[in-house]
Amino acid sequence: MSILSGKHILLGVTGSIACYKAADLASKLTQAGAMVDVILTAAAEQFITPLTFQSVTGRKAFTDADLWGGQAHVLHVGLGHQADLLVIAPCTANTLAKLAHGQADNLLAITALAAQCPLVLAPAMDAGMYDNPATQANVQNLQARGATFLGPAAGRMASGMQGLGRMLEPAELLGGIRQALGQAGPLKGRHLVITAGGSQEPIDPVRFISNRSSGKQGYALAQAALEAGARVTLFAHPTALVPPYGAAVHTVRTVQEMLDAVMEVLPDADGLIMAAALADFRVETVAEHKLKKQDGIPKIRLTTAPDVLATVAKARGSLPRLKLVVGFAAESRNLLENAKAKLASKKLDLIVANDISATDAGFAVDENRVTLLFADGHQENLPLMGKDEVAQAVLSHIQALLER
Repeated sequence: MSILSGKHILLGVTGSIACYKAADLASKLTQAGAMVDVILTAAAEQFITPLTFQSVTGRKAFTDADLWGGQAHVLHVGLGHQADLLVIAPCTANTLAKLAHGQADNLLAITALAAQCPLVLAPAMDAGMYDNPATQANVQNLQARGATFLGPAAGRMASGMQGLGRMLEPAELLGGIRQALGQAGPLKGRHLVITAGGSQEPIDPVRFISNRSSGKQGYALAQAALEAGARVTLFAHPTALVPPYGAAVHTVRTVQEMLDAVMEVLPDADGLIMAAALADFRVETVAEHKLKKQDGIPKIRLTTAPDVLATVAKARGSLPRLKLVVGFAAESRNLLENAKAKLASKKLDLIVANDISATDAGFAVDENRVTLLFADGHQENLPLMGKDEVAQAVLSHIQALLER
């Protein structure tokens, strides 16, 4: 289940042109299983209506008029006390100032004072306003009290100016909210290194050998690890996938680059999850210039690429903090036999095996059907499920293995 499933999210919306993004965020939170109550300030109502939010959440959206309505003064207490997380997106400079100084002159501000849950803020303001010393003092004040800031980003503003102050996109905010909910999770204090996608072994300056791995499963594992409270370092090939918010994401192209990057961070890692489908072979001699058709059909000689897991297996004795190594086996034949051999030869604690010949699972799709094989000999067959569900299942076993 998603970490948002059944969670009560209180979404504050303040007066910014970025209000339209807040409607998308409310929709995404609801689709992920959260119960979303929205509070709009009077300024926000100038940009967007309560009906918009009621339409995407299926729940009443509150305004200042409700503060003095039928529920009177207890409304803010009820909203604040039942929330698992208070998110204000967009959060204007004015609202930041109110929160920093404890003002309570509207429903959102008074609810924030009454709330017993963590506070997440997504600033949105025009160029120069966020960098203003007064705003920065308010930001530091709120951070010192435990508020989490998501953004802002730099870019073009509604005024046409460029600068720091754009609200993050809803997909990024969703990731940040998921991380905020999981920051005290069972893997708090653990550092997991995760690899995703394929590799790109150059033939010449413009061509390379690669495979069909999209990186979706590795990214799902990184997101699940963040939601469990882990610190995540993610190495992946170039991709259009949205990076998991909160992960330290690094782009690597070749197997050698992956090996060097992984070995550099492993001394500080509790676990390694090698979900990347790295090349077994690479070109022996990379052409200095682009190969041309008129020069005839080139003869390309391959050689073996470095084996990251084999290198890690040899080095584990010198990595006292590294308690867990998980591998993946993508096979088109003899799935379990090949996976068991890899489990033993690479000295893995767990291997995730999947049949890439299946048309409904594996590479480049959103579902996977895997078998988990453990070093102690037992195995677990998982049915066809979303890659995010596979990630959550794998992370639950990783947690148990690390606790041992």
